[in-house]
Amino acid sequence: MAGAAMTPASDCKTMAEVRAGVDEIDRALVALLAARFGFMDAAARIKPTREAVRDEARKAEVLRNVATHAAATAIPAGLVNALWEMLIEASITHELSRFDAQTGASDGTRTRDLRRDRPAL
Repeated sequence: MAGAAMTPASDCKTMAEVRAGVDEIDRALVALLAARFGFMDAAARIKPTREAVRDEARKAEVLRNVATHAAATAIPAGLVNALWEMLIEASITHELSRFDAQTGASDGTRTRDLRRDRPAL
């Protein structure tokens, strides 16, 4: 099965094939999540203040985007919304942690211009 995408409706004849397909998708999802969290690391490096990490307007935009993507599939919109709500909140927590590690502060008093990895604006 490696290298060839299986279609569950037409290709799966046994539970072993179903499980192999699920395992392959899980590996791909974990890799995609790792890439997504890499972008959170970049955001933590780029954002000027700790307060900028939580962006409710962006969160709402991401939820609208995935709702649109979900509408084009058979996945229930409520499930997608719940999963992404959790993903976004975990991403914010991760980004705050990375921001704090880079700035050495958790109170938001240090800004990008004090970080060693970024020049002052």
